[in-house]
Amino acid sequence: MTTRPEPGDDLSAIMGERRRLLNLAYRLLGSLAEAEDVVQETYARWYAMSPDQREAIESPGGWLTKVAGRICLDLLGSARARRERYVGQWIPEPLPGRTEWVSARPGADPADRVTLDESVNMAFLVVLESMTPAERVAFILHDVFRYSFAEVAEVVGRSPAACRQLASSARRRIRAAQAPATTSTTATATATTRTAATAQRAAVVRAFKQAWESSDIGALIGLLDPGATATGDGGGLVTAVPRPLEGAEEVARFFAARRPGAGSGLTLVECTVNGQPGLVGRQDGVAVTVMAFDIADDRITRIWAVLNPDKLRPWTTA
Repeated sequence: MTTRPEPGDDLSAIMGERRRLLNLAYRLLGSLAEAEDVVQETYARWYAMSPDQREAIESPGGWLTKVAGRICLDLLGSARARRERYVGQWIPEPLPGRTEWVSARPGADPADRVTLDESVNMAFLVVLESMTPAERVAFILHDVFRYSFAEVAEVVGRSPAACRQLASSARRRIRAAQAPATTSTTATATATTRTAATAQRAAVVRAFKQAWESSDIGALIGLLDPGATATGDGGGLVTAVPRPLEGAEEVARFFAARRPGAGSGLTLVECTVNGQPGLVGRQDGVAVTVMAFDIADDRITRIWAVLNPDKLRPWTTA
């Protein structure tokens, strides 16, 4: 997975794996806080070994990846039970864009950021939630991080052939969900194409913001796909709609009735959410909601609004 560092470079090489491990753990868990805990636990296990034990490991980077992957696999297994007890809808923790980034962990190195690309957009992460833990780990390790199935097998504890089937099943789930920008073909798009697409998405989000601020139901409906859905995640800590809203009119009326600005104290700011144009709502400088959007043919198909304050710490401290 990663070649062994030269003698004398072990510490820098080992610590140089932090960002990759954080990127892996976030994609597997959908939670920055949990991802940071996984990385911390992985390093704790590394330094719990004796110097001779560490020296005997042929590929330290591979060892760290295997341990982090196994910790995530265990957490994914228990996460299903935790999310069954979760109050309301569960949405992956939103990531700020590069310019807004502040790590949730105090004192963290600013270089320890999650790389923002198509594999962390909200639509992709939501589809990952439908997978079994083994499918998710096999797919992320192989299709996103390009590890061989033999290497994936060491993490998942199954044969390479079984891991190949797990990744194949995961791809079918993605295709069935028809989530744009989540397949491997997205990576082949040119930088110019991606920039143009992002600019167009930003224009749609900006128009939504303006229509919401003016409570213009007609404009909101015009920006929404007829089958649009809106999902809120308050985690039982703040009020959120307990079920997804469905249909352009229901979604539009919901937002129009909750006009930001004068009286509400809510200010909307355009931002990057998981690498895509989104919105953050602030009250007295504190982030109270972060909104991610899925857009197709210049219409908003899905809105995810995270209101759970535990998931907004990187935004609140910015």
